[in-house]
Amino acid sequence: MKFLVISDTHGKIEAAIEAFKSLKGIDQILHLGDYARDGSQLENRLGVPVITVRGNMDGSYSNEDYRIIRTEFGKIYLSHGHMEAVKYSTHNLLYKAYSLGCKAALYGHTQLPMYENVGGIYLLNPGSLTMPKGGKAGSYGVIQTEQDLFKATIFYRDDRRK
Repeated sequence: MKFLVISDTHGKIEAAIEAFKSLKGIDQILHLGDYARDGSQLENRLGVPVITVRGNMDGSYSNEDYRIIRTEFGKIYLSHGHMEAVKYSTHNLLYKAYSLGCKAALYGHTQLPMYENVGGIYLLNPGSLTMPKGGKAGSYGVIQTEQDLFKATIFYRDDRRK
């Protein structure tokens, strides 16, 4: 499967629509919160399934506001990240993903893009398309999964490598 991964759109979905239209073969969009209603709008406008999780700006303050999706690669944990305190460390996020049998964890909240493998668990933060931090352009992620493959790439709005 091929996923477009976005986070922290904060009510501004035009950049996400542009990103989607620039890509080929996207099966599903994963929206990692802060303005989860943006996921519904994207689904209606683009006609592609969108899975969303709620973030702190959605009024979510429950440790149960996460989703797990099943792929041919294995289970993937989706969270906004605020309840796992990802602005300070990814340890809580890793522990939760590991304890739930997930092989990857996707999160937002920091608005800083990041992709790494920690102890056999893939971590991806797509950054933010509309409110990026770190002095870079807005960003998003693309994930491809297969039986024995998890491949993620972070793209920036001004990137033409798609």
